[in-house]
Amino acid sequence: MLDPRGIYEVDEAAVARVLPAAAPGESTALSATGPVLLHSVRGFVDAGSTGELVAEHLLEEFEATRLVTFDVDQLLDYRSKRVTMVFDADRYASYDEPFLAIDHLRDAEGAGFLLLHGIEPDLQWERVIAALRDLVKRLDVSLVVGFHGIPMGIPHTRPLSATAHATRRELIEDHTSWFGTVKVPGSLGALLELRLGEAGVDALGFAVHVPHYLAQSPFPPAAVAVLENVQGATGLDLRVSALSTASQDALVEVERQMAESQEVTAVVRALEEQYDAFARSVGRTSLLAESAPIPTADELGAEFERFLAQQAGD
Repeated sequence: MLDPRGIYEVDEAAVARVLPAAAPGESTALSATGPVLLHSVRGFVDAGSTGELVAEHLLEEFEATRLVTFDVDQLLDYRSKRVTMVFDADRYASYDEPFLAIDHLRDAEGAGFLLLHGIEPDLQWERVIAALRDLVKRLDVSLVVGFHGIPMGIPHTRPLSATAHATRRELIEDHTSWFGTVKVPGSLGALLELRLGEAGVDALGFAVHVPHYLAQSPFPPAAVAVLENVQGATGLDLRVSALSTASQDALVEVERQMAESQEVTAVVRALEEQYDAFARSVGRTSLLAESAPIPTADELGAEFERFLAQQAGD
């Protein structure tokens, strides 16, 4: 493996200013009192744009100081992940430059925390993970927490659940496990958690369950669910209430669209019946309770997409 230090730069002056305890060479093990590192990078499954909405919320609500910048030019396959440019009449006006970085923020109570955000690398994952492991020590991190959204056969009219995972069961002992053993696509965030666990570093994450039929559009209620889970795990005050209006507006819009389609209303009601049946069957290992057959995720998604296409054509 190439030297991990060759793919990132640390702003030493900024680190000294916001994390004076994290002087070079002083931190050799995971701190019990250092800042939490939150992470969500774009590129993996993120139903409802959940992780992206949370990162945007944090950067809007709290002032950020850039501590670490990765050299993404070494890490991206530009032909498979085209970056957006703006063409204005007769010239290229701007370039949506990709980035991967760690910022320092302070929550509503003044407690400092870190945010790893930007674009998921296409290349050199193990080298990136090795760099992040070094930075976890270098920045005196106490806990690493990831988050994103996954599509699930649940209705938007019921509380959103989440799949919690961690390097130690004690970190998520208050959360129910919805799954047995399954194979899933890998991601940088998942590999980071695995490697940190192997190194004895505490890390956990939350995958909020987003209704299938809302997975392709930003869904603020899922972001609220993530923030509430992260607050519970870390003790940070992340100003969840600032997203309450956007969350309520999203639900109102879904209800409006449902009212215009009996078919969509029917499948959502079927999901409600299944959800309620599960709620009465606490202890089952599957998120889906035994009940009468209901539409599959594909059937539900196709019906909702058909309905939206009809609206767009009116």
